[in-house]
Amino acid sequence: SPRDEENPKAELTYTVEGMTCAHCAGAVSREVGRIEGVDDVRVDVAAGLVTIHTTGAVSDDAVAAAVDDAGYTVVATR
Repeated sequence: SPRDEENPKAELTYTVEGMTCAHCAGAVSREVGRIEGVDDVRVDVAAGLVTIHTTGAVSDDAVAAAVDDAGYTVVATR
């Protein structure tokens, strides 16, 4: 099927404060993964980074809210 140009795939990276372990990564991954349009979530606890791959329009606010629900804080968007 032809690719939907209205929803191009994107890679977005966020700096997240407070993640220290695999449990943190799992919590963030779970919450962010629930956002509509998020295809994949990768969490690098050591670097404090969350990288998401999207197949639709995903707002930074939605990601920040999901990270907040997991108990952490987005401090920067790359």
